[in-house]
Amino acid sequence: MPSFVSSLIASTWLRVLARIVLTFAFWGSGLSKLIDFPNGVAEMARYGLEPAIAFNIASIVTLLVGSALVILDRMAWLGAGALAVFTVLTIPIVHHFWTMTGEEAMIHFFFATEHVSLIGGLMVAAILSGSRKRSVPRQNNPSLLRTV
Repeated sequence: MPSFVSSLIASTWLRVLARIVLTFAFWGSGLSKLIDFPNGVAEMARYGLEPAIAFNIASIVTLLVGSALVILDRMAWLGAGALAVFTVLTIPIVHHFWTMTGEEAMIHFFFATEHVSLIGGLMVAAILSGSRKRSVPRQNNPSLLRTV
């Protein structure tokens, strides 16, 4: 691997940016549901999730807290796990392509397969966070950015 690529991969800012980008869909959705709360509640009701207000609140908390844990690399395994479970649940609730036909089924199939890939990315983030923390003693990493 070229040295500039190695240096780039080892850089703190790229690791933080990668976690922000990985979680973009989650914190973006959480902020959207928070900022436009009535629309978030309507979305929950549209998919049969009642009480819709409680499901919207639970979604906001899961999406924002899970994203923050991954981005800050604090209990990233928990944040990634929560986001992965949330993502898995959207497949039978929202993207149940096997009950659809034609173009609608195809579109939801693509969403479902993208969700599976995103879950894989969350798994990698949790694995890398855990393996890096095991290999670097905590006393050598007093600041947040040095542990990233």
